[in-house]
Amino acid sequence: MNEAALFFQMSVQLGTPFLLATLGGILCEKAGHLNLGIEGMMMLGAFFGFQAGFLSHSPAAALLMAAAGGALGALIYAVITVTLMGNQTVTGFALTIFGTGLANFLGKAYSSQIMDSAVTSALGTRSIPVLSKIPFLGPVLFSQSLFVYLSLFLAVGLLFYYQKTRFGLAVRMVGENPGTADASGVNVTLYKYVHILLGGALCGLGGAYLSLVYVPYWQDNITAGMGWIAVALVIFSGWNPVKAIFGCYLFGILKGMTLKFQGASLSVLGLDLSLAAQVMDMLPYILTVAVLVLSAISKKGAGAGPASVGKPYFREAR
Repeated sequence: MNEAALFFQMSVQLGTPFLLATLGGILCEKAGHLNLGIEGMMMLGAFFGFQAGFLSHSPAAALLMAAAGGALGALIYAVITVTLMGNQTVTGFALTIFGTGLANFLGKAYSSQIMDSAVTSALGTRSIPVLSKIPFLGPVLFSQSLFVYLSLFLAVGLLFYYQKTRFGLAVRMVGENPGTADASGVNVTLYKYVHILLGGALCGLGGAYLSLVYVPYWQDNITAGMGWIAVALVIFSGWNPVKAIFGCYLFGILKGMTLKFQGASLSVLGLDLSLAAQVMDMLPYILTVAVLVLSAISKKGAGAGPASVGKPYFREAR
């Protein structure tokens, strides 16, 4: 029981950067913008959060700068795709290349530097009294980093925001039909900017979790492609923030399996087979491809996503 609880505790930790990045992607796509720059925003958040924490020894400064780093990348994307009405797919790719390259370049000065213990201890594992003592579920869900609690709170809060508030309903209208929203008096450009920037901030926090808590030292390409998986998880969750919790933790379990079972051997028909690390590393990406194939086969109903995703809005054309 203890070993299983530790495994799922690790899986929740591995799923947390996916969840924060996926919530950021949902915020962006609900506003009608396909952002393939999640990886780049995560990298910017990871670097600026690490730099701020390393220099200031302040967890608050680290979180603030991580969110600002992701929002900076999102601002570049928003200016090009909202104001200049550029191609969203190309801009997203460019943002990933830019964000990854900039973070790796600036991060050379902090190569292999270890995060200050004051930051890691403040943002690290915190046990919730009473709840953490529950057998199995206690260590899995209630003895975790502040990032885990924050991501779960944000997922539930976003669902409430979209379904129960007029601002959430307005942004859903913007994502479905910006022309109708505009005619109803909704400031389409403002809603797009706000939600794209907030989405970028969440992606930045997802990257910062890796550099501030999970690793926690600076290394190149610290996100290791997690942003691309988050793009698929937005579709996998059906653009539903709460469903994203389960999808992200499923990928966390797969990532945990790659760590726990790589190099393990199996006996099949009397033959000893070794599970190569490279084969185990493929599991999350195989599932990502499967998710994209299934979503392409069934593009209807709730799984179809906001209708205006990927389409620039020309106000004069409505």
